[in-house]
Amino acid sequence: MSGTRTAPFPGANGAQIQIAPRLHVSRWIVGLIAVAVVLWAVSIVIFNENIRWNRVWEYLFSKTILDGVLVTIWVSIAATIVGLVLGVILAVMKLSKNPVLRWIAEGYIWFFRGTPVLVQLIFWFNLAFLLPYITLKIPFTEIGMRWDTNQLISGSVAALLGLGLNLAAYFAETVRAGIQAVDRGQREAALAGGMTHRQTMQLIVLPQALRIIIPPTGNEFISMLKTTSLIVVVAGNDLMTNASRIYKQNNLIIELLIVASLWYMFMTAVATYLQSRLERRFGEERVHLVRGPGFSQRLLKVATGAIMLPRNGKKNKELTEV
Repeated sequence: MSGTRTAPFPGANGAQIQIAPRLHVSRWIVGLIAVAVVLWAVSIVIFNENIRWNRVWEYLFSKTILDGVLVTIWVSIAATIVGLVLGVILAVMKLSKNPVLRWIAEGYIWFFRGTPVLVQLIFWFNLAFLLPYITLKIPFTEIGMRWDTNQLISGSVAALLGLGLNLAAYFAETVRAGIQAVDRGQREAALAGGMTHRQTMQLIVLPQALRIIIPPTGNEFISMLKTTSLIVVVAGNDLMTNASRIYKQNNLIIELLIVASLWYMFMTAVATYLQSRLERRFGEERVHLVRGPGFSQRLLKVATGAIMLPRNGKKNKELTEV
């Protein structure tokens, strides 16, 4: 608050009372101390004679580093897709009335959330010790295929399995929370209106749940970009792996770590921007839906035959935009 403000009532002599704003000295002191600490820390890095900045710029756009950046991006995207698809399946299983499916989903979530990602990565990379060969056969026949596990499970494949399967356990809880956030009365009304459980989930519940699921999905993807640095233990050719290979040869450890950090911060900034745009888009859709016809009106159209339920895999446009 700046300047002065006038009291709503006059003083004893009829003049307006001028009230000066309170000066928060402690806020300024704390702020100045914080700025001083940040500048001191930055100056240590920028003006440190032991850091050869010319080598940082030399490796920042080197082919090896750029190849690692591309691997980091595709592993992050692929692991997020695997985790999201499997997470939706696990969430539906956990909400199922079938106790066997529910126990399997709960066991999966408990196991993968209870063990560190690093342990899972190392396990998948060394799967050949447990299964030297992976065989797929048609039951009761000799027809099948066989692969050598060491050749099949490369560092990148182990990274995709470890990160994707681990992320699925967290996505399962996110999707479950999104599904349960949809009003139960809407599901009951849809079932009463003649929809099957599958149609209710596909046309009524999931479209609304996605608007709740999308924001944390963006957060998980941003976290995944940095979690891929753990791939270094399985030599997955990602950004951190390639940076470590370079500094093991020339001993420029700090310089290559700065290069990797700059790229991680850049990718995180881009992902954060895209996430904000996506959240804004879903926010606009939510406002549009509120202004549109209500759920009961759409359900009434279904009951009266004004809108036909989808058949043979064809979706009705109005129902899908719940």
